[in-house]
Amino acid sequence: MGNPKAFIDIQRKEGGYRPVQERTGDFGEVEQTLNEKDRREQASRCMDCGVPFCHWACPVGSKMPEWQDAVYRGAWEEAYQILSSTNVMPEVTGRVCPALCEKSCVLAIHEEGVTIRENECATVERAFEMGIVKANPPKVRTGKNVAVIGSGPAGISAADQLNKAGHTVTVFEQDDAVGGLLRYGIPDFKLNKRVIDRRIAILEEEGIVFKTNTKVGEDVTSEELVKEFDAVLLAVGSMKPRDLPVEGRDAEGVYFAMEFLKQQNKVVSGQEVSKDDRINAKGKRVLVIGGGDTGSDCVGTSVRQKADKVTQIEILPKPPVQRETNNPWPYWPNVLRTSSSHKEGCERRWSLATKRFIVEDGKLTGAEVVEVEWNKGENGNFEMKEVEGTVEVIKADLVFLSMGFVHPIQEGLLSDLGVEFDARGNVKSEGEKTQSTIAKVFSAGDARMGASLVVRAIADGRNAANEISNYLKTL
Repeated sequence: MGNPKAFIDIQRKEGGYRPVQERTGDFGEVEQTLNEKDRREQASRCMDCGVPFCHWACPVGSKMPEWQDAVYRGAWEEAYQILSSTNVMPEVTGRVCPALCEKSCVLAIHEEGVTIRENECATVERAFEMGIVKANPPKVRTGKNVAVIGSGPAGISAADQLNKAGHTVTVFEQDDAVGGLLRYGIPDFKLNKRVIDRRIAILEEEGIVFKTNTKVGEDVTSEELVKEFDAVLLAVGSMKPRDLPVEGRDAEGVYFAMEFLKQQNKVVSGQEVSKDDRINAKGKRVLVIGGGDTGSDCVGTSVRQKADKVTQIEILPKPPVQRETNNPWPYWPNVLRTSSSHKEGCERRWSLATKRFIVEDGKLTGAEVVEVEWNKGENGNFEMKEVEGTVEVIKADLVFLSMGFVHPIQEGLLSDLGVEFDARGNVKSEGEKTQSTIAKVFSAGDARMGASLVVRAIADGRNAANEISNYLKTL
């Protein structure tokens, strides 16, 4: 720890966002960055704690105190090497991770945690600028080949580790470009897709083969897959969205969030979308159902498309502004979160359940909602009850369903392979292991754990790669 008093003398300082009027006119990244002097001062605030709770909270086990100190000293190459030793895509987590590490930082007791996420992003960008990030192909190949199905964070992370171990890795992606939900689920104003392309180019130079526009189960059969590869990793994500089966659900104007976000990301990348298929919020009243990050992304995208009004509703109660006594540090704080998109213009409401969608003359005009309250039932679980006399109609021309995902798509590849599913519908494995009920077939990320964070998918991909390498040694 280069400056033992920095956490006392230097206050937390964030890069902040571009001005609202500027950023809502384009899909450029909204976050700004600090200059090098300020960034190094922010890194100096790390206390080098005897028990680094930041490291404990991070799914990939990032060694925060070590690389914070390196950043403080201006040793950018050292900082990058430490950072990338546990994470193949720190430039992604440095942009989109909710920073579990910061919430468990000892300084977060007073809500002044170290700006670890921003420091992470700055470190990687500086490393690229300095030419530190270079391809490093394995010098020896094992002769074993592995198929990775899906090029999201779990698939990329696993492919990187398997390739480093000397195995020949082929990544199959059904879309036209690599990245999975990183590319088509996260808006460009949070993650510029050149960031993904830059990393993929390095991985290709290191020997990983990426095959896009390839739907495994159709273009490549499950039989061919199992026959041609020594091991198969299912990193297909959790792509079955939670639906809302109420009256009017099939009305034109009601879409899943990912239909909207994926299309806009394609448009930003320069792809053509026909006028008939285009989902456009311009001049419309938009209702986003679901209060999570994906819902927030729908808000920001609608604002940029010049929606007339954007409303976001959530069925759960409004979270507290600060931690409550039953939610102590260093655990994740269950508090109100306000994203950059919310600050751009959005009405937010809580404890509202949707009863039906209203359609007049074949057009969606609104959603009938009712206030709900949550109370503990006899079994100790919370139960929802409608509040009498609170039914109302929220006017809407477009509705985006953003209520999460239930499990991976089981039809097709997964069923053809014959893997079993757990009680939640995910690919079944033993405990924290990643091997499925089929010996040479493994799973990782959301397909195994259920929908979760990018950083958890990266960590699970690394775990799967280690298990696959151990399995291949037995062949």
